[in-house]
Amino acid sequence: MSATTSPEPTTFETVSVVGLGYIGLPTAAFIASKGVRVIGVDVKQSFVDQINRGEVPFFEPDFEATLAGVVHKGNLSAQTETPHADAYIVAVPTPFQDDHSVDTKYIKAASEKIAAHLKGGELVVLESTSPPGTTEEMAEFILAARPDLTGEDGKSNSVYFAHAPERVLPGRIMVEMAENDRVIGGVTSRGGELARDLYATFSNGKLLVTDARTAEMAKLTENSFRDVNIAFANELSIICDKLGIDVWELIELANHHPRVNILQPGPGVGGHCIAVDPWFIVAAAPEEAKLIRWAREVNDAKPKYVVGKVLTKASKFKAPVIATLGIAFKADIDDLRESPSLEIVREIAQEMPGASIRVVEPNVEELPERLSSLSNVVHQDVDAAIEEADIVVMLVDHTPFKRIDREQLQEKVVIDTKGVWR
Repeated sequence: MSATTSPEPTTFETVSVVGLGYIGLPTAAFIASKGVRVIGVDVKQSFVDQINRGEVPFFEPDFEATLAGVVHKGNLSAQTETPHADAYIVAVPTPFQDDHSVDTKYIKAASEKIAAHLKGGELVVLESTSPPGTTEEMAEFILAARPDLTGEDGKSNSVYFAHAPERVLPGRIMVEMAENDRVIGGVTSRGGELARDLYATFSNGKLLVTDARTAEMAKLTENSFRDVNIAFANELSIICDKLGIDVWELIELANHHPRVNILQPGPGVGGHCIAVDPWFIVAAAPEEAKLIRWAREVNDAKPKYVVGKVLTKASKFKAPVIATLGIAFKADIDDLRESPSLEIVREIAQEMPGASIRVVEPNVEELPERLSSLSNVVHQDVDAAIEEADIVVMLVDHTPFKRIDREQLQEKVVIDTKGVWR
């Protein structure tokens, strides 16, 4: 679908961002930084309170000054109740269910509250990553709750819908939120135009307008492409283990070919996107998505392979002390969503109750309940953990870990899943 260009961009006096997590809050702050009144909505009162104090409730480099600034100016505030606004951006979780189909309960909950405040003329954008057709389902859900409104273009009681998937990398949000190109898909032509105008308030990247289903599939395709390529690297690392080959040296050599760019292996794949999104394609087309399914299964199996290596080494000790470095899903962030490292630590602790597991994660103040509830797991600083350890397991290549003096690792059994200590 190709949208026509409006004579003048639509302006929005008020925008409500529903869901103030790793994506929703930066989006709200960026829009507010352009002078637009933004009302953030979240079900967590603790998030609301922190945001209204100008505090970021999670770790994101260089973000706190921006948030504090827009809160201080009164351009951004947070609350638990959904208000009326000219435009809504829904940025809530979309987890998958046991059969890998999307669970839309959070979208429906947000939609129900938005529907109660609509008057006609509003824009509702779904940012949450979702399978093709989800934005249309959201529109149908809202319009069913409000039969006095219509989804047709150009009427006084029209409500407009679009999908605009996020494309930012945690840890680089302050750069990528402003600079990355965005795919914007309207349920109708006017919905696409309005969403383009909304994102043009803060985005310097290209705004590529299409239909909602194509926009939804674009995000899934991007992350599935990454997942397939990571699976190749992870499978290669297992093969190299068997053959006694340094996989990182091998990849470095192979990447000297002008048309080869192999990614780096690791302990698995985590996060709210790559570890989840490919399953939405598999669920939508199970017979056709063979390669995408296999890649996801390879990456899902990698943590168990790492656990097996650790348990084999630990079996040589009577009561081993194991230092596990990192439980975030990637380097230099505090995001634990779908983290393979966290699950690796949990499984090691459960499989070896006689072992003492020292968890080093500099980006979180407290361990999550999945680990803190285990009697043989403690949160410790890196130097003490390594000093007391028999086995040191590198799981996340946080910057501080790269500075570890190699002499600290002498006489330790080292399992390096990230190639930091080659």
